[in-house]
Amino acid sequence: QVQLVESGGGLVQAGDSLRLSCAASGLTFRSYAMGWFRQAPGKEREFVGNINWSGDTTVTVDSVKGRFTISRDNAKNTVYLQMNTLRPEDTAVYYCAASPFLLRTVAGYHYWGQGTQVTVSS
Repeated sequence: QVQLVESGGGLVQAGDSLRLSCAASGLTFRSYAMGWFRQAPGKEREFVGNINWSGDTTVTVDSVKGRFTISRDNAKNTVYLQMNTLRPEDTAVYYCAASPFLLRTVAGYHYWGQGTQVTVSS
């Protein structure tokens, strides 16, 4: 069965950095694009960015562009979200997800992790 397990969340101060990891199992990882989403309390889950199967194409939304970087290691079946210069508005539960296609919508992703909490204090 497919499992995506996020780790690396926590409580940090504004301006700090965190690196989230998402370890995948039960699927042919290199065949999937991977996405990162986040959901703040009372808000809908939103797209943060994605990376194609080989890692040579990444997309991030404007609100995190220049601060967040997505990468992957297919040998380790892991995708990463490096978050720098964190802001209080980045506070959310962060999810990784897998899709055969490089998409930006929640509905486009077949498999999801359980999420990891990121809290940024001002």
